Formats: sequence, structure tokens, C-alpha cells
Amino acid sequence: MKECVVEIRPQKFYILATSPGLSKEALILKHGDTFGLFDPYGDIRQEGLGEQGLYHLGTRFLSKLELKFCHVRPFLLNSSATRDNLMVASDLTNPDIMLEGKEFLPRGSVHILRQKFLYQGICYEALRIENFSPCRIHLPLTYNFDADFVDIFEVRGVKRKKRGHYYEPQTKEREVYFKYLGLDGKLRTTRLIFDPKPHSLNAREALFYLDLKPKERTNLFLVIVCLVDEEDKFIPFVKAYLSTRQELKDLQRQSCQVSTPQEHFNSWLKRSESDLFMMLTHTPYGLYPYAGIPWFNTVFGRDGIITALECLWLNPEIAKGVLRFLAATQATSFDPSRDAEPGKIIHEIRPGEMAATGEIPFARYYGTIDATPLFLILAGAYYERTRDLNLIRELWPNIEAAWRWMEEYGDLDGDGFLEYQASEEGLVNKGWKDSHDSIFHADGSMAKPPIALVEVQAYAYQAYLKTALLAHALGKKDLSEILLQKANTVKENLRKTFWDEELGTFVLALDGGKQPCRVRTSNAGHVLFCEAADERQASLVAQHLFARDSFSGWGIRTLSSKEVLYNPVSYHNGSVWPHDNALIAWGLSLYNFKFYLNRLIKGLCDASVYFPYHRMPELFCGFSRRPDQGPTPYPVACNPQAWSAGAVFLLLAACLGLKFTAHGLCFCRPTLPRFLRKVQLRNLWVNGATLDLDIINHQTDVTINVLRKPKEIEIMVLK
Repeated sequence: MKECVVEIRPQKFYILATSPGLSKEALILKHGDTFGLFDPYGDIRQEGLGEQGLYHLGTRFLSKLELKFCHVRPFLLNSSATRDNLMVASDLTNPDIMLEGKEFLPRGSVHILRQKFLYQGICYEALRIENFSPCRIHLPLTYNFDADFVDIFEVRGVKRKKRGHYYEPQTKEREVYFKYLGLDGKLRTTRLIFDPKPHSLNAREALFYLDLKPKERTNLFLVIVCLVDEEDKFIPFVKAYLSTRQELKDLQRQSCQVSTPQEHFNSWLKRSESDLFMMLTHTPYGLYPYAGIPWFNTVFGRDGIITALECLWLNPEIAKGVLRFLAATQATSFDPSRDAEPGKIIHEIRPGEMAATGEIPFARYYGTIDATPLFLILAGAYYERTRDLNLIRELWPNIEAAWRWMEEYGDLDGDGFLEYQASEEGLVNKGWKDSHDSIFHADGSMAKPPIALVEVQAYAYQAYLKTALLAHALGKKDLSEILLQKANTVKENLRKTFWDEELGTFVLALDGGKQPCRVRTSNAGHVLFCEAADERQASLVAQHLFARDSFSGWGIRTLSSKEVLYNPVSYHNGSVWPHDNALIAWGLSLYNFKFYLNRLIKGLCDASVYFPYHRMPELFCGFSRRPDQGPTPYPVACNPQAWSAGAVFLLLAACLGLKFTAHGLCFCRPTLPRFLRKVQLRNLWVNGATLDLDIINHQTDVTINVLRKPKEIEIMVLK
């Protein structure tokens, strides 16, 4: 075997991990463009990766927040997030403390309940302190705080040559102001407001004296306001919390409610729903699922599209918001520095200082090969789900621009395949596996561009197919026929060129010399997701994906363990990604591979049990399943991640074979894994009406019990 020489140095925009990151019990909040990462105590301390903090629009507005009682850190009793993700709480108590005059305060004498939530760029914190000792206490409680205003990319490890201007902090009776004028000319302000007024306050510390009789309690409040070139704002505590609850209720009302009596699966479902709703952000164009916390709390084209596809049956309004946002930000001109070409769909948008100054190229960055065909797939799937022809008419210029980009700019050499070049300033690889070492040959050598990825060709096939459907719906029948011919040509070329008989699967990619990357990866499963393989090919791909070298027991690895660069702790070369598995699961359903599908959903459900709150992370390590042990977390995974939260819903739709028709709903060869006896669907929106259904698993058969539906809605079950 040829020796593999790997360049060992951090790549540009790599997330540096020089020490462990947040603990498993980390507390996470997100609302809109603001998110907070706190340790289990509710503090912000620069430990591990140094990622803790309160962030707003890509900048950290609070870098330190430490609570002390009697000048020492309290004991942690418990910490948790509420099931709806609106609030996090920490239960704290005093350690054994020797007071002045040789008095002794035993541990557990004072209880501190610390609660936080976010709303519209503001962090609200409430403390409830209760004295359970038999004596009156008069003891100090302090907050220590600071603001560093660093960009999220600085936290990730990118070094800056120069920073903006820090102003001296200002204090008033009960307020502290930190201000920073960035190199982008924007003034960022962190305002801390204490209630009641502290006994003493300076630029780094607020001191309170607690005077409590036995069984007496008191409350303290802290409000942290994040401002960027804005008028100061303050929304009262109760009004803000009620507003967050109302937003959540509105989302729940327009979404299908899914539940099951199976405890572990139901916990995964409910946490995924809460995570999905938390990641949804209101934009001028509708709802958009931000990608993940902490590194990707912003718009990503590919992530938003896949999340919308996963949850399309649950709530099609998400897809509508994604489509309208991506149409509004679609490239209209050439800009090599941003990888922009007319018709191309955005990869990511960054609002921070470093993006605005050009220190990173991601202010509006188009360096993705797959977001554009995926945009067309989502548009077609949305129409099939809703029959909303008005939105398709609105988006048609963008749809047309997208498929013309595929023909005119996506195919670099005219061979009928979509390819990408590496970027000097942006990303080297531009598929969903976009790390620098993810596209390679069997000997471990990196593939040289331009690169044609196998899954992207499958996306192109489906994109032409869906666009043909939309053209036909709009009465453009001649164009529809042309697009159907293009789709069939792409499919045949894909089957012929990317299939490797010896490997028994599709190759990963073609390099710049049209040489195949003969590597066994999960990418081949996306060909099934797009229904682009023939029956024999699909069967062999499924067998490969569930062989021991690819299936870890928890899920399908991104890379077979037989490959040279396999590493279960890598980002893309041997790890397990829930969204990747969910897309493959849909493909398995299309080819009626129910045995494999049930095996996959059981493995992922079992994995969810071991993650805090049953929250499925961005990815986890690809080590083989070991008896009585859980999956191994990936060190710097985003958690929550939108398309991981959406994975369970696509998995469930795949099991049920959910298809929406012009007249109602169809269950195509429905199945459920043995452990899942019943699934309840409430408020399922179909053609302007809502349905309530129970799906019952009889082991040898699945039945659909209709509890509520209008007469005009048809429900079919295809066995």
C-alpha cells in the first residue's frame, strides 16, 4: 500500500480544541440571533475551549458571569433545561462556611435557585434565595462580570492582527455599561441592570448583602441587554417571558404533534421538537432554522434546506420561510471572493465584525455546490406537500435562475456533472462533507479539483425532476419535457460513471482528471435518498451501508472502517451524523428496505438515551457499539444542531412511508420497529384541514386509526 503523507497543521477556519469543551451538563439557550452557553452553575467561565458566554449577532457580549456566596462558589445541587428549552435552572446551596466570630453555617443552609431565559437580544436572570437555617443570616452575595466583545471566529481559534476600541466601563446606581467600537464602525454595548440596587457596584462586581430570617426568602434580578448601534431597549421580565411562551405556543399550533407511549423514543421526539423550535428564527421572509450552537448560529443554505425537508410533513411553514429567504439572498452577479455566480444559493451568512471587515469571507458566502440543487428539491417537495402554487409563481424567477446556474456555471467542463473548484479564501471542499481532508482516493491522497461528488449528481437528478413538476404545474409543458429529459440523462450518467462493480457501491467522487475516488462512504446512501439508483445498485449499496465496516451499531459511519483515512474521531471520515442517516433512511424506504430501516432507527434511538436530555448532537464518534456502553461524543460538536433535531422526524416519515397527494395522504408500505408499538399524530395539516391519527404496530402489520378528518380528505394505505 502506498504510504499516505498527511499535512499536520490546523486548516483555515478549523475549530481549535486545545482542551475539553463544555461539559455534558452545559446549559444552552437561544432566541433569534442571541444564544448563551453557561456552565451547570449558570456561570460564564473561560474554561475548556473558552466558548462560554452570551453571544449576539456573531459577537460575545458577556465573557464572564460568576456568582459567589460568602465569597466562595456555591455547591451545585442540580441543573437542567426545561423540556420546552425556554429556560435553564441551577439549584445551588452554600458549602460549610466559617463566619466571623467563629460562627458556623453548615452546608445546605441556604438554597439559591438560579433561572435564565433569552428574549430579543436580552438575557434575563432571576435568583430566589431562601434561608433554611434556624438563625438569621446577614451574608454577602456577589456577581463578577466582564465583556470581551470577541467575534465567534476568534473563539474558534482564528487570530486577529488588530481589534477595535474598548471604552472604559460606566456605572450608575444599578447599571453597568461595557462598550466596544469595532473595526466595522459598529458600536456594541452590553448593559447590566440589577434589581434591587446593589449595596456596592463597580465596573467588574456587584455586591449584595442578604438579610434573611429563618425560612425567609428574597429575589434578585439581573437583566443583560445586547445592543448593536441601537437605541437602548428594555422589556420587563414577566412580559418578555410570556412573549417567549406565546411564540412557542404559536409554533406548536401550526405543527403536527407527534408522540408515542415508548418512553425513550418519546423523549427523543420531544427534545428534538424543542430543539427544532429553539433553532427557528423569525426573519422578514418567514421562519428559518439556524444551523447549530455554538459555532453555526446563523443562516446556512444547505442546513436550512435539509432541516426543512426533514420537517416538511410536520410543519411546511418552515420550508416556506427557507425558500423565500434563500430566494431573497440568491446570487445575481459574479464575485469570486464570495464564490458567487448568478442563480447560486447562499452557503452561509455571518453578521459579526470579522465578516463585515473581510477578515473572513463569510458575510455572504456562496461556496457550496449542493445548496442550489437542494433548493430546487425543496421547492418541488414543498409544492407536493402543500399544493401552494402561489408561492411557486412568486419564486419561479429564482427557481429558473437556480436550474440555469446548474447548466451554465455548476458544470465546469460540460460533461453533464456538477463540479467545484477549491477557493483560496473560502472552503476547499464544498459538499456537505466540507472539511479539507474529506474527499480523497483509496490510497489516502487528496482528490484534486474540479471535483464531482456522487451525492450532488443525485441531487441534480432530483432537482431537474422537481423543477419539471413545477413547470408542468405552471403550464410550461414544453419546458417540463426538456427538464425531464435532463433528469433522465443525469440519472443514467450517474449510474454508469459513478458505479463501481468491484466495490459494490457508488464511488465518492470524480477528481479533476475524471478519476474515481474509489472510497466506500455514506455519500452513496444519498443516491438512494434521491431514488437515482437502479434496484440492484440500491440493494448492494444498502448491504454495504449495513456491513460491520460501515454500520457502527448506533448508525451509519461517514466512511467505512476499511478505508485508509478512517478515523472514528474525525469530523467526516468515520463519524456518525444523524442527518446523514435520516436521509439514507428515506432512501431505504423508497426501495422498501424495511429491515435495514428498522435497524437504523433502533440504533439511533438507543444512542439518544445516552445523550443529555436525549438531545441528538451534530455528530458523534464512529466507534463500534460496545455492550453496556453508550456512543462516544465528538469533542466540538454543535449541540443542538437543527438538522440533527430534524432527523427523528424524517426517520419516522420514512418508516410510515408518508406521501402527500392532491386529495390527501398516503402511507406507502408503512412499518414500525418492534420496540415502537404506537405513534400518535395530532393536528397533521393536509390540504387546508387537520387530521388526528393513531398508527398501531401489530408486529406483522401496521394499521392506521383515523380519529378525526374531514370527508374530502382521502387516506390511502399501500401495502
